[in-house]
Amino acid sequence: MASVQTEPGDAIRITNLVKRFGDFTAIPDLSLAVPPGSFLVLVGPSGCGKSTLLRMLAGLDEPSGGDIAFMGNTVSSGTGGVIADPKMRNAGLVFQSYALWPHMTVAGNIGWPLKVAGWDKAARDARIEDVLKMLGISALRDRYPAEISGGQQQRVAIARTLAPKPAILLFDEPLSNLDAKLRIEMRSELMRIHRATGATSVYVTHDQVEAMTMATHVAVMNQGRVEQFGPPRALLDRPATTFVATFLGTPPGNLLPVTRRGDSLVHGDVPLAPAALALGRDAAQLFYRPEQIGLGRAEGRPVLRAEFAEAAPMAGRVMVTAATGGLRLSAIVDQFPDARPGDPIEFSLSGAPDAVFAMTGERIE
Repeated sequence: MASVQTEPGDAIRITNLVKRFGDFTAIPDLSLAVPPGSFLVLVGPSGCGKSTLLRMLAGLDEPSGGDIAFMGNTVSSGTGGVIADPKMRNAGLVFQSYALWPHMTVAGNIGWPLKVAGWDKAARDARIEDVLKMLGISALRDRYPAEISGGQQQRVAIARTLAPKPAILLFDEPLSNLDAKLRIEMRSELMRIHRATGATSVYVTHDQVEAMTMATHVAVMNQGRVEQFGPPRALLDRPATTFVATFLGTPPGNLLPVTRRGDSLVHGDVPLAPAALALGRDAAQLFYRPEQIGLGRAEGRPVLRAEFAEAAPMAGRVMVTAATGGLRLSAIVDQFPDARPGDPIEFSLSGAPDAVFAMTGERIE
């Protein structure tokens, strides 16, 4: 069916999108607007709906309700009966698996979508050379997939997707099959390719390091909903919910439930902050970043007793993890503690909490 014209402006506009699988609702009501040229990363735990959303963007799954528009054209509508053929969306999809044709050379794999699209041989050959150079794999053009490494196969898969010059690039965890060193190299490569093509990219991952390093915009997803959307730094600096606050960051931040007692917010028997921060609530959650927590007592600072769990080096400092009252807390300190797992230690809290959240999870401003 032909696409339907909507208002232009955003590269991708998702409006009240719903996806059901029988009695299960994977995405209950999702709206999102993606500016042209963005590198949007969908990040969240397994089962949060990010791959389901990407499949609907690619045209592999139909929405149960709501609309998806590319460049002002509605390409999928669960309510209006519009389903544009995937090949008519001007979008390319890079799968987690490389999905290369084993009987075709590298050049043949890259040129196949161009041949299907009706490009003449001269134009195909020129475009194949362009993307081979862009991906740095010109020397591989006459090899077969079985003759090249996994990292090289992924580059070929990306080159094949780029060949038809799509306006929108979709990536479904494309680096998850690579080793750690190659993942880092390919992150930089994908960012370079994004800048070179100017395409709007949507990238799915459960790896928040990938999300924070690659994205111009991040959508943190949870149970089929977008908890927060914006530039990576904004989400780190001002998390809107407890889910975002404790999902992003390495290590993640710490939440301490407190109750109002007189003029103080108290965790257990330890006063942590003025009651005024909770804006009249009898209970709240205080958010402390790992850098705000120190080892041992410090004059004028609240102290929490905890049970040492583990310590690990991190970027020249030490991440210390301990348990207190059923909570797991992480601190970033300068030295390893003289403790074994199970030993009692003390954490001191520095300064005011970085944020205050209601018990229902939303940020208290």
